[in-house]
This record gives sequence, structure tokens and C-alpha cells, in this order.
Amino acid sequence: MVNSLPPDPPSESLESLRERAVRSVDVPVLLLTDEGLDSTILWANDAFVRATGMPREDLHGPALGLLYAADEDGEAVARLVASMQRREPASGVVRLRRADGTGFWSRTVLSPVRDESAELSHWVAVVLDLSQEVDRDIARDAHVAAVQRERAGLGLVSQISDLLMDLDDPYTLREIAGLLRRELVAWAAFYLNDDGLRPADGIDTDVRLSERGRRRGRSLPDDAAWVDGADAVQPLLDGLLDEPLELDLSAEHPSDSAAAWLAAHVRARVSRSWQGISRVVVLPVPGRRRVMGVLVVVPQPGPAQGRLVPAVAAAGRDIDPGVVPAPPADPDPAAAPPRSPGLAALDDATRTVLQLTVRRVGLAVDNVRLYEREHRLAETLQRAMLPEQAEVDGLDVWSYYAPNSEHAQVGGDWYDVLQITPDVVGVVIGDVVGHDVEAAAAMGQLRSVVRSYAYEVTDPGPVLERVDQLVAGMRIPRAAGLVLTTLTRTASGWDMAYSRAGHLPALHVRRGVGVLLDDAGGSLIGFGGRPRQTARTTLLPGDVLVFYTDGLIERRSRPLRDGLRELTQVAVAATATDAAGIGEELLSRLADSPEDDVAVVVVRVPDPQDATAGGLSPRSRRWLLPSEPASIGRARHAVLRTSQAWDLADVASAELVVSELVANAVLHGWGHIALRLFDTGDGLRIEVEESNPTPPVTTDGHPGRVGGYGMQIVERLADWGWRPSRGGKLVWAKLRP
Repeated sequence: MVNSLPPDPPSESLESLRERAVRSVDVPVLLLTDEGLDSTILWANDAFVRATGMPREDLHGPALGLLYAADEDGEAVARLVASMQRREPASGVVRLRRADGTGFWSRTVLSPVRDESAELSHWVAVVLDLSQEVDRDIARDAHVAAVQRERAGLGLVSQISDLLMDLDDPYTLREIAGLLRRELVAWAAFYLNDDGLRPADGIDTDVRLSERGRRRGRSLPDDAAWVDGADAVQPLLDGLLDEPLELDLSAEHPSDSAAAWLAAHVRARVSRSWQGISRVVVLPVPGRRRVMGVLVVVPQPGPAQGRLVPAVAAAGRDIDPGVVPAPPADPDPAAAPPRSPGLAALDDATRTVLQLTVRRVGLAVDNVRLYEREHRLAETLQRAMLPEQAEVDGLDVWSYYAPNSEHAQVGGDWYDVLQITPDVVGVVIGDVVGHDVEAAAAMGQLRSVVRSYAYEVTDPGPVLERVDQLVAGMRIPRAAGLVLTTLTRTASGWDMAYSRAGHLPALHVRRGVGVLLDDAGGSLIGFGGRPRQTARTTLLPGDVLVFYTDGLIERRSRPLRDGLRELTQVAVAATATDAAGIGEELLSRLADSPEDDVAVVVVRVPDPQDATAGGLSPRSRRWLLPSEPASIGRARHAVLRTSQAWDLADVASAELVVSELVANAVLHGWGHIALRLFDTGDGLRIEVEESNPTPPVTTDGHPGRVGGYGMQIVERLADWGWRPSRGGKLVWAKLRP
């Protein structure tokens, strides 16, 4: 049995069936004329009428004008029309228009219809509704964009946090503002409230913070008129408003107001690169208890903010890589948003990143200022508690102290040289754990206690016992170790008595032999539950004692025992015959790269034969002074006492020269100032070292004001010069005989 198809129905029945099928299919179908841009709709099935809501009587006319939203998909429609003109089938994703004016995304497939002679006469357009697919893709793209924006924002905040790790960089805030300009906003700049608003590239620690932020670029006079409500920026600076505000640069602000000063300054800076900017956004930079300043930004123009993520792909673009909807056309210039976007132009993501930025910057500035105040307090305490260069009758004494730069020049090391009676001298050296205000305060308390009992009891062991009792009652929070020594004059030399409380032993050098005085040891101060012992020895003319803290010998790369051995070797091999010379040799060999604070006291018993032995080396002394005006007086006093001790002439000239050199270092340098004095045998040599590498110059004074003649004075009294140093420059002057 052979299978066969049923016979074809009559031709009229087949045509009727086809017409009913096309009319009934649930996919919108159109029949268009072949007239290119002027193609008209001849017929539409019921599915198209239902999809668009357009009555059949309204469908007759130009297809493009009726169907397509050309302002959104003009490029895609143009490609379809071009395919029709080439007589080629075409397919594209376009946006069709409904009767109510809304639109929906669709894939339109155009197929040519040919007559009996194979000539193209009409086009059939099949429309597939892609609304659900496109909505899903739009939601997916929006989610991906949100995730990308969040990640990019977190990455930007992370970069800002990394920049804030280097607070010593003088351009930290400038770099953060530059990063914001590259990634988020059109322009940004920081202004700190340091006794008045000022542009800030970095965090300056040498300024005094305003009690209130109401001042403008300079401090206002006490009688200046002020109306708080008229100043737009003032509520931010006073902490009354913690939200960003919009500042109109072209508005009239009250004179002498923060808003007026800030608007004028920002306008001058922004106009260099941005024309037409009239509004900016001002965000407070909050610290812990006050506003540290403001961040001023110009948002990116347009609806899409910043460069954190690319613009979201147009709906449906990835449906058909070949033919995609065109981006929205540029709006009418007359209706374009202003060139100066304000607060409303900040989207949520941009605002979040900016607020995280100002919080981190504010805390960083606050921390730097708090740390700097604590450091200055501790340094002042410590400097006030350290004695001046000691001058003791019958002994040659040299002392030195330098904090480690890693510890912000604050430490717990200290020394003391006491003239207890005309014939009894006390020497103390100690170390309190820590490098902060608490360590400096504990050191001061302990130094006062030891001083008091040493003058009363004299014998080192009983003194430390009493110190233990008092310290335990005072509850000093830091552990401390020390060595207390008393030297009593005798007919032949000096009798030495000492006791140690958890501190490194002093070194005794006699005739090329070094011995560590490690007897009479005990626990740290405050932990002495047993009686303290006192050890004794005798010092002869020419003997040397070296007292030191662990910073002189301790290194992470070697055992402590090796450090003690090297100290002994250097001290024994010293060629100098005075305490200062021996101390300088110890520092040059052992203290080039200290890992902790260094305190050293060198005591030498003078030998009457030194003057005839021919071995007297050039004498030298060293001081480390803070960069502040008070150091000028200290330097003059140091030169006066040293010149008297060395029996040098022309002290007045030496005082004048050192005053000018140290004053220049204070005015034009930074960091600590190293002062060195050398007795060269034919005159005093003065060296001043500081961190500014700029060479000194002689001038003819400053027109219109006093000063500028310092180096001329030095030039008249001494030969002078300068050289670069590892940390800046060294200026020297040798007094003429």
C-alpha cells in the first residue's frame, strides 16, 4: 500500500485558507509597498492591531511615520530602509510605537514579495515582540552596572586610603583631589580650616587650628561684623550642617565671610580650565570633634556621573550584535542641562564615595594634628627634663642625647649629672619603656624622685630602695631601668659607688683595658622586692667611665653581647684624651644607624700628664636642638660655657656667629638642628646642620623690613662655607684669631 498526500483543494479554497491563516497567526504581520522611505502600509493582521492598539483605518499611510520612534532607533530604521533599497531581506531590532504614544522593542524581519515575473512588488514585515526579553536584559545590565559601580567606588576609596597612609607626603591631599578628578568628578580641591580657610596640598602640622571655623582666608579682626545666617559655608565649618551644600560662585556673598572667600578662590582656580562654571558642591571634612575643612567639587555634567563605570548599554543591544538600537540623539541645545551642574547632579554612588573620602581625610588630618600635639608636648617635657651640658669641678664630663627619628623624636631615655656636694658627684642614666607622652611623663617623675633621694641619701643602693617604694606607691605605668653612680673625691682620685636596676652596665676604661661594671645588679625600678646592693671601685687619673642606653649598641642583626664587645673595643681604642673627643668617637663608630633612642654620658678623670704627653686631640662637643626660636639662646649659652671651659678667647664673636647660624637654621630649615663646636688649636670652629638643602647666601638686607644681614655679620667675624650633608646641608664658620 503506497502512502500519498491528499489531493490539493481547489485553487479558490487554498487562497482563502492562506488569507485566513495569515490573518489569524498570533505574530504581527504587515504588508508594505515597495517605495523605500515612502513605503505605506497596505494591510495588517489582527495580531498587529492588538499589539499596537491602532485601528485599521489609521494604519494607512507612511510606515515610518506611523510605526517607528525615530528619535530612539533612527539608525536601526535607516539600516532597514537601506536593505529595502538594495532589494535584500533585512532584520533589525527597532522600537515600534503604540497608539497611546508608548513604545515596545521588537525584531522586525522584512521579506520581499515578487510577482509572476519575479519582480519585487511588495514587502512583508513580521514583527516579534521582544519586550520581556529586553526588560530582563535591562534589569540584568542595571544590576551589573550597579555591582561595577560599587566595586569601582570601593576601589577608589581603597586608593584614597592608601594615599592617606603616607601622611608625611606634602602633596597627599592634592593627589587625592587629582584621583577624584580622574575617576569621579570634573574638578576637586581641599581647603583646611587652619585658623582660617586655606587651600591644602598636604597636611601641615605647623599650624594652629581655629577654635571656630568661621574665619575666612585670614583671621578676622575682633570687631568684624558677622551675620551667621548670611554665610552659606559657615554652618559646615561650625559643624551645624553635615550634608553637602551647593555654593553659587556668581552670587553676592557677605564680605569677610567664609562663603565669599571660598567662592572667590574657587572661581579663580576653576576658571583656568572650566568656563561657565557657576556652581560647585561643598562637603565638610569632619574630624572627631570639629570640622577640619571642606572639599569642593564640580560634578560631571550630564546624567551619568563620573567614570566609575561605562554608561549602561542601550536596551537590547546585545540581542543582535549586528543591528542594534542607536543611542539617544543629543537633545535640543535649548533644553540641555546647564554647563555648571550643582548638587542635583551628584548621583547616590558619587555622593557615597565623596562622603567616604571626606570622612577618611578628616580622620587622617585629625590624627596627624592630635599626634603632633602629643609629640610636641612629650618633646617639650623631655627637653625640659634633660640637663644642660654638665660642668663638674674636677671631672671632664660630656653628655649626648638623640631620639630615634622613627619614634617621632620622643623617647623615655634620660641622663642626669648632679653636683651633690663640692666633693660628691652623682651620675644617673636610665630608660623608660615607650616613646610617647606617658613615657616622657614617667621619665620626668622618675628623674625627680631619683634626684631628691640622691641628694638626701647619697649611697646608690639605699637610694634605689627608697625609689622602689615610692614608685610602687605612685603607680607609674611604665617599666624603667637605670644606673645610679656616685663619685666621691679623694686625695688620689675618686671613689665610685654604683647600683643597677635592670640597666646595662657602665664601662670602665683604664690604660687600654675596658671592664663592664656589672656588679650590684637588680630588677627594674618598682619591682625591687629585695635590698639593693652597692658596688664600689676606685678611679685614677686618666680613667674613663661610659654610661649609655641600649640604643647605642643594640641592633636587630646582632646579639646584645656582640654590641657590648664592640662598645668596649671602640672605647679602648679611642685616641682622644678628653671626654668630648671620646664621646664623639663612640658616636661616629656606633651611632650611625641607631634603632632606638641614644643617651651617652662620658666621664673622665683628668690626668695632669695629658698636657705634656703630646696626645691631646682636638676637643669637640655636640648638641641636638629643636627648630624653634628658643634654640638660638641655648646655642649661645652652649658656646659661652664651652669657650670658658676650653679657655678660648673672643667669646663675644663666637656668640654672635652661632646666633646668626642657628637663627638661619630655625627660620629657613626644618627638623632638628645639630650644633657642633671644635677646638682646632688655632680657633673655634662652629658647625650647624639642618634639613634644608638650599645653600646660604649673603644679601644686602630685605627692603622695607629689618633683617637679612646675618651672613654678612658671619663673614666679617669668621671664615665660613657650607657643604651638602646626608640630611640637608652643613654650614661652618671658623673664627679668625
